[in-house]
This record gives sequence, structure tokens and C-alpha cells, in this order.
Amino acid sequence: MLPALEAAELPADAIEVGRIADAWGIKGWFKVLPHSAQPEALFSSKRWFLQAPGASASTAFRLAIREAKEHSDCIVATSVDVPDRNAAEALRGARVFVPRSSFPTAGDDEYYWVDLIGLSVVNREGVALGTVRELLATGPQTTLVLAAEEGGKAIERMVPFVSAFIDKVDLPGRLISVDWQPDY
Repeated sequence: MLPALEAAELPADAIEVGRIADAWGIKGWFKVLPHSAQPEALFSSKRWFLQAPGASASTAFRLAIREAKEHSDCIVATSVDVPDRNAAEALRGARVFVPRSSFPTAGDDEYYWVDLIGLSVVNREGVALGTVRELLATGPQTTLVLAAEEGGKAIERMVPFVSAFIDKVDLPGRLISVDWQPDY
């Protein structure tokens, strides 16, 4: 059970960015396991939204973050709403969401994965290759996993998300242009 937190509706642009693992120390700090290796969204947002494990999608709580910082392989954070270790322990397992609008601005030719999901992918010849279903970190590069249909059957394509194959990402147009063939 979460401590006495203010009930809130998840923002329409809420993105799940991590999970609270446990209490940290005795003064109400807690550990967060981020879903990303670069968890800037956790640092840039001073308003997190939590959902208890197993809670319905409409049940959320607002958490005002006082401070969040990196510590070893996780993030540690504190909130004015979490006064001690007992309250921090009550957060264990909660899913952490932040509004997409509070993410830091991406640099030129940098993209948040969440912004690429759902984009259509076409090659230089105008052949539709599919829609981005997910992204995979495959060591030195990221790979787009595309969902497509061919001959009435669902298929999956993978395209390395590297400049050698990606010609253009048009976020407003919801389109990625690639130098890739359907039979690769």
C-alpha cells in the first residue's frame, strides 16, 4: 500500500520510466530502477506519477520529487511526501511515470525511443516496410523492429538504426525513410 499520496490522473502523455525497488537509507530515500540506461527524464521531472503493483490503469498518485540522483546502477530519490524509511518501503514495486512533455529536449539527430514507436518506415523506392513496433539495444547499435504484413501474414523486419541506413526521421510526419530493401 502506498503512503498517503495525492490521488491523480495519469497525464495523457505519461511514459513509464522505471520502478521503485526499495527504500534507501533511513530518511525516506528510495531506489528507482530506470527502464533506460540514460534516465534523464527522472532527473528533469519534479512531478512523478506512481501506480501500485497490480493497480488499474486509472489509479495513480502524484509524488513531488525533492531530489533524484544516480547511485551505482540505480537512481535514488527523495520526496516531501515520503518522510521516513517505512513510507519509502511502502513504495516498493510502484511503477514510475513522467509526462513526455517534461523530458529534456533531444539534440539534433537524437530521438527518444518512445517517439519512434508507431512511425511508418519506407525505403528510398517508396516501398512501405512496416511500422516501428519496438527498438532493441543490440550492443553497439539500436535496431528498429518493424511489424508488417505480407501476403496476408504478419511478418517482422529489423533495420539497424544507424546513419548508414536511416535517411531521415520525420517525427511530425510520423515517417522514417531508410536505405533498406524488403528482402534483407
